[in-house]
Amino acid sequence: MPAAEGQAYFSQRPAGSRLSAAVSCQSHPVASRQVLEAAIEALKQQHPDGNVACPEAWGGYLLKPQRFEFWQGRPSRLHDRFSYQLQDDGSWIMQRLQP
Repeated sequence: MPAAEGQAYFSQRPAGSRLSAAVSCQSHPVASRQVLEAAIEALKQQHPDGNVACPEAWGGYLLKPQRFEFWQGRPSRLHDRFSYQLQDDGSWIMQRLQP
């Protein structure tokens, strides 16, 4: 999504979520949970209101699905399958599919 939309979304998130995002280098190794908690506590001391700047690397994707399919297995292998298809008017049509 555009950076401005991502930053607007970031600012609407709960304070704890903003603090966590600001201290986390997502998916990078960390020595322990205590290291993360200490980093968040230090950031809380600097920003008691939780209003931290949106990290530059923080962003998001805006997904606009057109179709979903759900599958639920059964021991008999006569599984349940359903599809939901988005229509031009914004409504969804649900259909049962054969397994």
